Order: sequence, then C-alpha cells, then structure tokens
Amino acid sequence: MSGRVAVVTGGAGGIGTEISKRLASEGYRVVVTCAPVFECPNLDEWKRLRKEEGFDIRVYDCDVTDFTSCKNAMELIEKEVGPVDVLVNCAGITRDAQLKNMTEQNWNDVIDTNLTSAFNVTKQVFVGMLDRGYGRIVNISSINGRKGQFGQANYSAAKAGIHGFTMAIAQEGVRKGVTVNSVSPGYIGTEMVKKIPEEALKKIVAQIPVGRLGRPDEIARVIAFLVHEDAGFITGANIDVNGGQFIH
Repeated sequence: MSGRVAVVTGGAGGIGTEISKRLASEGYRVVVTCAPVFECPNLDEWKRLRKEEGFDIRVYDCDVTDFTSCKNAMELIEKEVGPVDVLVNCAGITRDAQLKNMTEQNWNDVIDTNLTSAFNVTKQVFVGMLDRGYGRIVNISSINGRKGQFGQANYSAAKAGIHGFTMAIAQEGVRKGVTVNSVSPGYIGTEMVKKIPEEALKKIVAQIPVGRLGRPDEIARVIAFLVHEDAGFITGANIDVNGGQFIH
C-alpha cells in the first residue's frame, strides 16, 4: 500500500512466505526477518525462488528470541528501508511432548520463539507507529491456543498468550491509529504440518468440517485484509481460520 514498509517475522516459513508474497503483490515494501541457521537454512534458495516469481523481498538477520538482536535489526530496517508501518509476527516453532516428558528446554524454546518474540519485535516499532499516527500489527496465534492440544502445553500456552498480548496493546494503540489483531490458523498444509505421521494427519483432517487442510495463501488473504488502511475499525480481535474445526 503506497510503498508502506511491512515486516514479517518468520517470513521464510510456509505461512510466512505466502504472507510476504501477498503483501509484496499489493504494493508493500516487504522485509522478512529470520535467523538463517535455525529458521531458514535454505535462505539462498528461498531468495532465488522469490526473485524468479518477481518479488523484491528484503531479508534481514534477526534472532526473534533475543531483544538486542531485534532492536538492532529493526533500527537497521528503518534506516535502510524506512519506518515500519506494518508488522506481522509470524515466527514460530514446535517442540511437542506430553507434559510428563517435556523438558525445560522444550518449554523455554517454544515460549521464547512463539510468545516472547512478539514483545521483542513489537517493542521496537510500536512507539514509532504511535508517533506517526498509523500502524497495523497482526500476531499469528493458533487453533491450539484457542482449544489446547494434547502434547502441546508449551505451544498452546504461547499461542494463547499471543492473543492476550494482542488485546492489551490494541488498547494502547487504538487512539493513535494503530490496530493490533491476531489470526488463529487451524491445520494448514505447511511442511511443519506435513511432517505429522500420516495416520495422525488423517485423523486431524477427519475433524475438520471443510474436509481438508487449509492453504497458506488463505491465511495470507486474511492478513492482507487486516493490515489494509481500510481496516482501521478492527482492533483487539482474533480471526479464526480453521475450516470450522473450532468455533467459539
């Protein structure tokens, strides 16, 4: 939109890639952040594919679990690309285990990457949005943050926390033209979901009234709507995109 700068954390992942491409196609100057070793080890290939598709998407190194790394990355982006008007917090991982087997590291890794990261990044751009009187923030939550999931106490807790974070800062930004919303995808056909054992995945799909996995581009369309200039009356909301699997 009119060359506004949009930052997508975890933007080289399955859902993040589609969000980045969608926003770029709508005229945003898109910046993707990732920690190459952990989040996007095939970054060169990812960049090549985006160029072949005609997308000019910049990539900046950023460890979203580290506050200083986020501060440095956002400062560099604002210096080299421009003020950040759109932020999509999409970075996320899983470390599944039943609570009786879950390690402290399992817990901390997921909380840090999926929840603390939203604070680490949003903190760096929020004041600038308030000062300019405009901003759009969307935080990616999950169906499992809404209903819980066996073996995902860490992931469910983090994703539930994402919406609490969203509702709180929505109230802080609302009078300054800054909207903050969350989106809770159901089971989407990403590489992460496709790694679920076949029999388990069949059982999951059987629970989805639509009868299939969602597509990453279906999430991207919702994000594009929420970050549009015309979506200024929507804030503090959570949008469920789960094929009817969970309705509340």
